[in-house]
Amino acid sequence: MASKESSEKSGRLQQIRLAYKMTKKSDRWIGLIVAAWGLGVLGVFLAIGFLIDHPIILGILGFVFGLLAAVFVFGRRAEKAVLGDMEGQPGAAVAVLQSLRRGWVVTPAVAVTRNQDVVHRAVGQAGIVLVGEGQPTRVANLLAAEKRKMSKIAEGVVVTDLVVGNGEGQVPLRKLQSRVVKLPRTMSKSQVAQVNDRLRALGSLLDNMPVPKGPMPRNMRMPRGPRR
Repeated sequence: MASKESSEKSGRLQQIRLAYKMTKKSDRWIGLIVAAWGLGVLGVFLAIGFLIDHPIILGILGFVFGLLAAVFVFGRRAEKAVLGDMEGQPGAAVAVLQSLRRGWVVTPAVAVTRNQDVVHRAVGQAGIVLVGEGQPTRVANLLAAEKRKMSKIAEGVVVTDLVVGNGEGQVPLRKLQSRVVKLPRTMSKSQVAQVNDRLRALGSLLDNMPVPKGPMPRNMRMPRGPRR
């Protein structure tokens, strides 16, 4: 049991070291900034402690809050550095969507073009969110087609479309998560489950549908279902 706990601790320390090394490549002052925040918070608490004649108690509190501040700052800057490295790469948007908190069901690449333009789908209490990445004009057409499709499948559900990028009307990758999280809630959890079940059933139906190889013949008709 003790060896398992020690291996878990060493694994976490290794992850922190790796995250620090990766972050330092694009944020060279990360160590000094994190240390400044931690020591700064500790210093403020100590100063207050000496003023009210309780330096030990305030010093302990300052150490705890300074450590929390350092961890928070490191986490934010590390996340910013990772997103900066990912920006412009195919699939970066879905990586951000998959880091959303619980309550969201993310489906990557629900629509794709041969030029690597892609649309991802996230379903949550804000409705259906379609996120496109790629060449703006092609992505806009792809999003419009997917939005029409979602509006027919999940009638009455709010469908929001976003394009990842740094151009006008686009959402920068580093702001994508906060933009999605801040969308107003329009559905209950049970409604979200119903929409996901409907989309999952449709996906299974399309996956299991027999599709002939090669181009479809012009005179081919879709089979009709049994008459009632």
